[in-house]
Amino acid sequence: MHQQDIERIEHIDRWCRELRILYLQNNLIPRIENLGRLKKLEYLNLALNNIEVIENLEGCESLQKLDLTVNFVGLLSSVDSLKHNVHLRELFLVGNPCTEFQGYRQYVVAALPQLKWLDGTEISRSERIGASQGLEQVRRRVREQETAYLRRREEQKEEDARRKKEKKPGCDDINNTDSQDDKENRELQENPRSPERAAQEEEEQEREFWHTPCSFTPESRLEAHRHLEEKKKKANKKETGKKTKTPRTLITADGRVMNVNEPKLAFTLTEDEENNAVVLDLAVYRHMDTSLMDVDVQPTYARVSVKGKIFQVVLPAEVKPDSSTAQRSQTTGHLVLRMPRAGGELAVKKTTPRPQRQSQRCSGSADDQNRKNKLPERLEVDPSKRTSVDIANIVRSSGDGPLETSRTVHPDDLSEGFLDDPEVPPLI
Repeated sequence: MHQQDIERIEHIDRWCRELRILYLQNNLIPRIENLGRLKKLEYLNLALNNIEVIENLEGCESLQKLDLTVNFVGLLSSVDSLKHNVHLRELFLVGNPCTEFQGYRQYVVAALPQLKWLDGTEISRSERIGASQGLEQVRRRVREQETAYLRRREEQKEEDARRKKEKKPGCDDINNTDSQDDKENRELQENPRSPERAAQEEEEQEREFWHTPCSFTPESRLEAHRHLEEKKKKANKKETGKKTKTPRTLITADGRVMNVNEPKLAFTLTEDEENNAVVLDLAVYRHMDTSLMDVDVQPTYARVSVKGKIFQVVLPAEVKPDSSTAQRSQTTGHLVLRMPRAGGELAVKKTTPRPQRQSQRCSGSADDQNRKNKLPERLEVDPSKRTSVDIANIVRSSGDGPLETSRTVHPDDLSEGFLDDPEVPPLI
């Protein structure tokens, strides 16, 4: 959690109780708080913050190393609160105002007998014995220096408040309802400036802010941070005010897919006839991380995003997106997409025609001529291979002659009461 512009420690003791190492350096934390429940915490780094007092670490039972480099600890007596951290072995206070006190090291070594290292220097046995001698006199001298430091801190706070009031006059006036930004916008509307003049004035203000001497205090560090934040906001407003680049058209309004190569990569698009697939080989940069690429295969096109730039190509045949695969070459870094064709797309294999006989050639030529003339084809059926009943030949003559068209009825074959009416036509 370092370099996150954190201004307060909160929620960690409730949500992350199993922490062993916690990095909070280079933030804007003014107090050590909400860490008492971290029983397993072994290393705490709070360097480059705005801490002025060492406190609220008694509950960190397993704490072995504490780094408070370049803070604003001026109350050297606050190190006495670390006596309860019996496992503490290393302490860093380099860059704090208390390190300039006379008798600083002797006081810390005597106050924390469990320490093995202070500011990166090992504490010897002879040094520990010497620190315990004359300790009361060192403590009295340290209290005097702390009192003088606290007095200077009050003066610094008053000076900072006065400087802010001079910089923004009337900001504390209750009747003044306009903010500073509104005033600046109104002044620009009344007296418009050229872009060159505005840039020059902004540069002068920037130079004046950074070259004006001031004390190194938590307030000045926080003011510098606020100034940088304001500068970033103005830069973002200028960028958003500019015309945004028109996005490239990937698919037209009528549904036509476009070929796009924004990353300007070499590629090959081939058809694998043996496996009935379409293969795309994209020459992606060899050392580029695969997480910076995104592949999207559709039935008619393939799209690859390379570091936010779009590569899109229309496929020569319809493919199966669900069965497609994407692989990265470990030697060249190329991205290979293998896309099987859809079920209706079959590869055409070339075959060698067989030699035909003369009779077949003649019949074939006749059939071709009939197709060209769009004449109906006639099928020839061999009567000897018929499997259905031939109704026309049910009744045959006694000989091998043609079919009988009529039959003479014998009187004995007639039933009783039959009347032969000549006007009734024959049944056959």
